[in-house]
Order: sequence, then C-alpha cells, then structure tokens
Amino acid sequence: MAFTAKDVAQLRERTGCGMMDCKKALTEANGDMDAAIDFLREKGLAAAAKKAGRIAAEGVAYAATNEAGNVGVVIEVNAETDFVAKNDEFNNFVKICAQTVMDQNPADVDALLACKAAGSDETIADILQEKILTIGENIKIRRFARSEGAVVTYIHGGGRMGVMVTFDTTPEIASKPEFVEYAKNIAMQVAAIVPNYVSEAEVPAEVVEHEKKILTEQVVDSGKPANVAEKIVEGRMKKFFKEICLLDQPYVKDGDMSVQQYTEATAKELGGDIKIQSFVRFEKGEGIEKREDNFAEEVMSQAFGK
Repeated sequence: MAFTAKDVAQLRERTGCGMMDCKKALTEANGDMDAAIDFLREKGLAAAAKKAGRIAAEGVAYAATNEAGNVGVVIEVNAETDFVAKNDEFNNFVKICAQTVMDQNPADVDALLACKAAGSDETIADILQEKILTIGENIKIRRFARSEGAVVTYIHGGGRMGVMVTFDTTPEIASKPEFVEYAKNIAMQVAAIVPNYVSEAEVPAEVVEHEKKILTEQVVDSGKPANVAEKIVEGRMKKFFKEICLLDQPYVKDGDMSVQQYTEATAKELGGDIKIQSFVRFEKGEGIEKREDNFAEEVMSQAFGK
C-alpha cells in the first residue's frame, strides 16, 4: 500500500515523531497507519497513541436527566460554525431532541428522526429541516446515548463535552446530597481524564494482548533478560490499566486514592453499596475532519470564474 506526504504528516501529528522516522515506519508497515504507530511504539519512538482523531466539527454535546434522576441522555448535534452552536434556536432544538430521546427511547438516530418531537405534533426530522432552512446551516444529529438507573450528567465547556454516568445503588442513597456530589465528581473525572473502560474486566482480551506485545518488544529491544522483562512488562501493564480504566485511575481531586477507593469510602459513609455501571463521554466533533478551504483558490475562482 503506497503512502503520501499527507500520511507522513498525519503520523507525525499523532505520534510526535520526526519525519524520517515516520517515513520509515510507513514503509515498514506498507502504508498502514495503525501498524506504523505500533512500529514506532515498539522502537520506543512514540508514546501510546491515545488520540482518536482531529476534533474540528462545531455544534454541542448536551447531557441531561429527568427530574427523578433515573433517566439520562447525552447527545451530540453538529452545525457548521461555532456561531450557530451558540444560537438559542439551535440549542433549544438540541434540548428537544434530548427530551424526545428521554421520553421515547428510540433505537438510533434514524428512529429519533421519525419520532414526534417532545411537546410537538411535528417529527424531529420535520423540525430539523425547518431549522436548517431558518438558521441557514447544515445541522446533523450525530449520536446519542440513554441510560436508566441512578444517572448523573455533566456538561463541560458550554457544550464542548457531555458526560453521563450510571450507578448501581439504592434510591435512598441516590437521593442523598453526598451521593449527588460524589456522582458529579465521577462525571468530572470521566470528562477530564478520559478513561476507556470502567474496570479491567471490561478491557477486551485482544486489547490487553496487543499492549502486552508492544511493551514486551520494547523491553526486549532494550536488552533486558527474559525473567526481568516479564516483571517490567507486568509493572507497565498496571500503569496501562490505570490510564484506561476509570476505577484504577487516581481520583483527580485526591491523588492519594483511586476512584475505586473513593467509591468505597463514599458507600461506607452513606451506609450502602455503590457501583459504577457505565459511562458515556461525547466530545463535540470527536473524530470528524473539518474541511479545509483553500482561500487563494476560492478568490481565484470568484475572480476568474474557474
């Protein structure tokens, strides 16, 4: 598979490695981007590639619960410009979408579009088309998630990020102010530290094996004997789990305890059990490439009709 200068530039952006190293990695990987990242990591030239993609699209990530706090929704709706994302009409549409998801529990975006909007006889699709015409920009409902139970939501940066966390606990504990504060802190942890899984048990075996392979090759290439390498890899895997698993992460407000320990301490204080079941974190425009217009070509086109 051939690769281009743009591929080299993208690999440099994702890994922070030099141009020649990136070219060599792409050559070794036959143009495969993920394999090239693995090659650089095996050679100790790149840190773990955690970046999912360039974040460029506008819009909002919105999250909310019902009054009882037992149904939650997080949703991302995209627009073309930041100006529209701050528009009241646009944001009211996002809230209508979230309320409709909360009330009707559609299976996916297509099903949501077919739903009658909350408080209206029109469908979400009809209102969406109306907003596109009146606002003058393309608007797209990209994704949403809905959860039931003891649910807490958090919006960061005025809609740059939306988080929803679901807990397994009793209604009595969920209604206590101390739990609400704890749950909000967990949602903020998810927003700030960006875990991939709740616990080690959720990490797919192929992900664990892939990381172990990378780390083993790094240690072996450094010249360590096999028995020493095994212990080093074991230690680095613990660090890996601390980075990607919410319960293993140091609690952001108190680095002396993990999120698991913070959860256990809160449960003991409230006289019951608390378990973090799941979380969803949407960052607006995550993984979407924004079109880069060539201003010079645009001017030439307008001036000369090309």
